[in-house]
Amino acid sequence: MHDIKTVVITGASRGIGKAMAQMFAQKGYSVLINFNKSEKEAKDLYHHLKNEGCSVKIFKADISKRNEVDSMIEFCVKEFGTIDVLINNAGISQEKLFTDLTDEDWDQMMNINLKSVFYCTQKALKYMISKKKGKIINISSIWGMIGGSCEVHYSAAKAGIIGLTKALAKELGPSNIQINCIAPGVIQTDMLNPYNENELKVLIEDTPLMRLGRPFDIASCAYFLASDHADFITGQIISPNGGFVI
Repeated sequence: MHDIKTVVITGASRGIGKAMAQMFAQKGYSVLINFNKSEKEAKDLYHHLKNEGCSVKIFKADISKRNEVDSMIEFCVKEFGTIDVLINNAGISQEKLFTDLTDEDWDQMMNINLKSVFYCTQKALKYMISKKKGKIINISSIWGMIGGSCEVHYSAAKAGIIGLTKALAKELGPSNIQINCIAPGVIQTDMLNPYNENELKVLIEDTPLMRLGRPFDIASCAYFLASDHADFITGQIISPNGGFVI
């Protein structure tokens, strides 16, 4: 009997994070569901998974603040005994002309989308390096790979995650810790709410597989990367995007 593995998922109350929390919990992981503002959604997910007999806990933390990140990871280790997998998923998006961006827009994007990865990863590694085992999965975006018009600060933050992943994979290799990055294409989540029907149609037509991605598609990729099947994969950027970017 293998020990139950533990995963911390940031921004796990909705969208891709929620799909990952469901998949990992239903496949036998202990899951720490992190949320910041979406308390109702997080609690609903927690109770739903609890009722299915899953091992889940919930933790409110603004992951752009180091002290809250530290409390969250310490809570995970106290409740579950360890942290095996960290998924840095939480993020915000904003569409705005580059010339209109304010200091606040820029700082908020960098703090929530990039600095949070620094904080969460650094804290998790305190537990992973000593046992020479662990998996870190960072969620970037196709716009981090190719850039998105009117989303320059978002693209820059997501590109930063890619650079962080590649550099840290080299540093952590000798400690037997794998760090990889998923760069999703166009996925059916709340981030698509600003798009109208015609714009969505264009996105579908630009995708060779002729459909939008589902949160499940990204969760499946994360589950594979967290598994023993991915032990020889590190520093890679995997982009489930239906052929949108090739």
